[in-house]
Amino acid sequence: MTKQYELPPLPFGYEALEPIISREQLRLHHDKHHKAYVDKANELVGLLDEARKTGDKADIGSIARKLSFNAGGHVLHSLMWQNLRPPRNDNAPAGDLAQDLESDFGSIERFMSEFLEAATTIEGSGWAVVAYCPHLSRLIIEQIGNHNQFLVPNRMVILSLDMWEHAYYLDYRNDKQTYAKNCRQIINWEKVAKRNTALKGLYEEKAKENKTD
Repeated sequence: MTKQYELPPLPFGYEALEPIISREQLRLHHDKHHKAYVDKANELVGLLDEARKTGDKADIGSIARKLSFNAGGHVLHSLMWQNLRPPRNDNAPAGDLAQDLESDFGSIERFMSEFLEAATTIEGSGWAVVAYCPHLSRLIIEQIGNHNQFLVPNRMVILSLDMWEHAYYLDYRNDKQTYAKNCRQIINWEKVAKRNTALKGLYEEKAKENKTD
């Protein structure tokens, strides 16, 4: 059977993020919205495969655009679930990640201020992300419109925050500022730090290989 996209299970129970995110909000977000992106992406891949088998002409432009949207939504959501954990009032980056954030942004507080501003100033729907840029050898904050992370080539995302209304409206109505601010308490900085370390090591190794070629 052809491999398909799969909805990953949450790494915690539906109640684990309360009171920051309610179990009802989380269940709706994961079981309905994320699942819808997975199902649609698989449907679109199936349409392309079927057209290739039969020799029929497919509307490649339309399918490719929709596939980018739905597969992008799946990738970003899958990453975000791993970013989260039960609330901690003193939740903050530590170790090498904290040093990198201080070096690249001036301070942890400055980083958080810029990240939250990026999250709450997205025009329409989208994501705030922290990514490692190999060209600059540093961390950067970016906004992603809708789910189109593929528009940001060579940016390896280590932290993603969903700012679509479906991520918070049940709990916060239209108060996305409070939602984004409260999410600071549920970021799993250990997971973010592991991604950061792995990506830095990967690109440092590639840089060494390029020098010896």
